[in-house]
Amino acid sequence: MALQDVIRDLRELDVSELDFDNIGRWPMAVKVLVWGLAFILFVALGYLYNISDLRDELSRSELKETDLKKEFEGKAFKAANLEALRKQMAEMQESFGALVSQLPSDTEVPGLLEDITNKGIESGLEIKSIQLQAEQTKEFYVELPIAIKVTGNYHDFGTFVSGIAGLPRIVTLHDFKISADPKTPGVLSMDIAARTYRYKGV
Repeated sequence: MALQDVIRDLRELDVSELDFDNIGRWPMAVKVLVWGLAFILFVALGYLYNISDLRDELSRSELKETDLKKEFEGKAFKAANLEALRKQMAEMQESFGALVSQLPSDTEVPGLLEDITNKGIESGLEIKSIQLQAEQTKEFYVELPIAIKVTGNYHDFGTFVSGIAGLPRIVTLHDFKISADPKTPGVLSMDIAARTYRYKGV
């Protein structure tokens, strides 16, 4: 059937004459038109469906691209500063090692007690007692409290505290109490808590 014939038949067609219960008797021109419209509709719907999926995929790809760009920038920054970061890490490890070396191990605690005793005697104090207290375990280190009781005068106490601060091991002083010694007029008594620390990894 020529296209001109189809167009002519459609112009002459009376829609009211079409029987929807008997589509098979419709004129050929109408059947061609209906099939053509159905085909176009089918193609259009398929196209829109695929386009929708492609748009979703494009959105996901764009988000992924943004994340990858950020990741790349972070890695590029690290790569550009890798040598500086390595140097900084080496310096931190060296500093950490130096600090850890100032923390006494179990075998060095008696020597530390002896050093504290010597500092007290050198300062002109009389050592009444030096007692290790129960260890206190923290997250990264173990705290070793030491209760110290000495007698002397203010200046001797100051010299003693300075001497403890100058020890090669880390020792901190806390909770000092100074009172007059009732047994010896003019002599003061000092109770002070010293704390040293042991690294858990040591």
